[in-house]
Amino acid sequence: MKKLVTAVAAFGLVSLAACDSTPREQAADNIEANADAVADNLEDMADNATTDNAEDALENKADAVRATGENKADDMRTHDADTNLSNGI
Repeated sequence: MKKLVTAVAAFGLVSLAACDSTPREQAADNIEANADAVADNLEDMADNATTDNAEDALENKADAVRATGENKADDMRTHDADTNLSNGI
């Protein structure tokens, strides 16, 4: 019962946190989630690679994708997409 109450409380807090996020924050979260999904797929491919070089290359690409996603999400959070040229819009 104690675990159930904790789980319900955690779910409630997450729900409240989601309500306070702005569309810009939601877009930034989506950018990060998509980059993480792509990076996870690359890491899975690396696990199945037949050579060490291929595995290393896929791992490096996964790291780069994750870093790019984080940078784009941070840029989305800190700059106005309509007026700032640093984000390419």
